[in-house]
Amino acid sequence: MIRMEPGELVLGGQAVIEGVMMKGAERFSVAVRKASGEIRVKDFPIASGRARRALSKVPFVRGVVTMGVMLAIGYRALQYSADEAMEDAEAAGRGDVPAAREKGAREGSRLAMAGALALALLLGIGLFFWLPLLAARGVAVLLPALSGRLAFNLVDGSFRVLAFVGYVLAISRMPDIRRIFQYHGAEHKVVNAYERKADLVPETVAGHSNLHPRCGTSFLLFVMVISIVVFSLIPHDSSLPMKALMRLLLLPAIAGISYETLRLSAKRAHSPVFRALVAPGMLLQRLTTREPDLSQIEVAIASFRRVAPARGPEAGLVG
Repeated sequence: MIRMEPGELVLGGQAVIEGVMMKGAERFSVAVRKASGEIRVKDFPIASGRARRALSKVPFVRGVVTMGVMLAIGYRALQYSADEAMEDAEAAGRGDVPAAREKGAREGSRLAMAGALALALLLGIGLFFWLPLLAARGVAVLLPALSGRLAFNLVDGSFRVLAFVGYVLAISRMPDIRRIFQYHGAEHKVVNAYERKADLVPETVAGHSNLHPRCGTSFLLFVMVISIVVFSLIPHDSSLPMKALMRLLLLPAIAGISYETLRLSAKRAHSPVFRALVAPGMLLQRLTTREPDLSQIEVAIASFRRVAPARGPEAGLVG
């Protein structure tokens, strides 16, 4: 999610296993609900070198840099929440676990998560960028009228969006994913309440929307749509393997353009044109968020309070 700060846009916020990560300007915080009912919160510093700060000011390049940072932060947040979940599982299943065995189990869990995320990234590229290309090629063979550059890329893009929506629909039926989607909704509610200067207490926050125009879901939809235009620049007579390779190389450019589009929509949120642009993403968020309960909202508030800047009379609420 992109959240407005004075003179800057900060990309942050993510649901994790039984919790929420919130990102501020200098650190990110992960809050998780333990099996005992306790909310455990941990802060992580955000390294910011001179080169990264310089690149973060360059249009189009800053989107790629920001997404790289968010991928790294997201992985660390998921890793922490998985460690906490494993601790609960071990305590429930075997009682006290020797420190050496617990450490080994966590290292194994981290390696497994890294492997799973790498596999998910490869599958995502294949499912959302290469398989639609193969499907569009098949349609073009059956219907030559759709083999022209514009028609081909429109068909390809339609398959890409359908694959994304179908994937979200499929995973939303899994109980564990539904809980993560509830925490995603809690994250949005807290940010919406903060932006409207409401009291950050669960009962008040619950009344706010679990949709947000600058959500990462909207960003992904921008990526899907903008890729239709960018991929049309690939020579139409290129071989299928060459098209697949060129698509992979063009992904940073698509991410940069999508980020700038979302950034502009954040600055002009009241413009009818930009409201229309983010409307499909808001609709898609009805699949990636679920209504959270008060205990989940409480977790999101605990994370947000650690990173939100104090401002004016609200300093006591978010400090």
